[in-house]
Amino acid sequence: MNELTFTRSRAGLGYPQTVRLVTKAIDAALAAEGIEEPCAVEILLTDDETIHSINLEHRGVDRPTDVLSFPLNELTPGDFDPDACEYDYDRECLLLGDMVISMERCAAQGEEFGHGYAHEVMYLAVHSTLHLLGYDHEDEGAKKQQMRQREKEIMKTLEKKQ
Repeated sequence: MNELTFTRSRAGLGYPQTVRLVTKAIDAALAAEGIEEPCAVEILLTDDETIHSINLEHRGVDRPTDVLSFPLNELTPGDFDPDACEYDYDRECLLLGDMVISMERCAAQGEEFGHGYAHEVMYLAVHSTLHLLGYDHEDEGAKKQQMRQREKEIMKTLEKKQ
């Protein structure tokens, strides 16, 4: 069983189903990557102001964003190696890293893209989980294409389950 720890930067952020949706999305992404070992991920649900500050501090980008990922390991996309991961012996699980999701940005993008909050928050969780597993989309080439394809496949699986 995966160990997902949720923290809210302030009370009242998100919707009542946020934790359930993010958990479902992370579990689906890990399963799609064939990861059977229990994994731990720390998730911060926050607002635009806080994610803006984190984005500036850690990436030097002076604006809010929808999701940030902080992987603990150097992993190869699509070729998960549990021996390359940090391990928490107390909790008996692999440590993957942290994700930060802006609830404000998530709600706005769900509306803007016309697919709603639930789809958007699951997509952002899948996206971030793939980053924690070594996927990247910073270039416009094969790596980005690989990540986008995995996102689509995982989201199709999630949509079938709803």
